[in-house]
Amino acid sequence: MISLSNSENGITSSTGVTKRLARAMMVSGGEFSLILACCNCLQRQQQVLNVLTEFSSADIHEILLSPATDTLYTAITTAIGATQPEALMVRGLESVIEINQLIISTNIMRNQFRKQFEFPLVLWINDEILRKLVWLAPDFKDWAASTIRFDLPHNQLVEAEQQAISA
Repeated sequence: MISLSNSENGITSSTGVTKRLARAMMVSGGEFSLILACCNCLQRQQQVLNVLTEFSSADIHEILLSPATDTLYTAITTAIGATQPEALMVRGLESVIEINQLIISTNIMRNQFRKQFEFPLVLWINDEILRKLVWLAPDFKDWAASTIRFDLPHNQLVEAEQQAISA
């Protein structure tokens, strides 16, 4: 069981990180920027997205990649058409079957992202996808100023695992 103070600290740090993501999107508005949001728990990711709407006045579009997606650039251009959203969140990279090929093609096409997209691009990734970006798409990954992490505090992670086991 977690104490109230630990729970409050987890919420406070989570809120701070979510505000950081909102600021990163706001600062780069109107220009391409790559923002990596790393979260290993899909439920946590959804919670952050729900809270993000409170901190950001931007019109944030979201796309969910299908497991059959083969290129990130094509998936984005197909989803947004001729519009240029204020920000775009891409989720579902962890479900892509040919993720290595997608990441390699993203690195090859990296200049097209900057030429065609006039908005911040937030890629929701987990630790495994982050490692693959470092190895397979270092030039593209380097465009991200830093990786914003949305990890659960250790005590909350243990509690979540215990709840999953007992369910």
